[in-house]
Amino acid sequence: MIPAYGFNATLTARPGMGDELIDLLLTGLDEGSPGASEHCVVYLVSRSASDPDVVHVTEGWTSEEDHHRIFAGAAAQAIVARIGGLLAKESDYTDYVPVRGKAAF
Repeated sequence: MIPAYGFNATLTARPGMGDELIDLLLTGLDEGSPGASEHCVVYLVSRSASDPDVVHVTEGWTSEEDHHRIFAGAAAQAIVARIGGLLAKESDYTDYVPVRGKAAF
């Protein structure tokens, strides 16, 4: 399935907290969490090759509306609330409309 909405986020953890941030973001794939939703078709967490405290998240969703609806839920809000305490600065977001690609994990 090709997602109709997506975004990239770059998050910078406080010094030495990159692993903790990654672990938290990966809970987004747990049952009942946003990344486990049928509407989330891409959920990729990556680390910068040059800075272990810089983390990138790429998400693809069936629609922007589905993304906003799922992220308004309690599971997503619990993750978002915990992320703030791990960050060294405001995150950078770029939204996009996917055209075509491949994901095989």
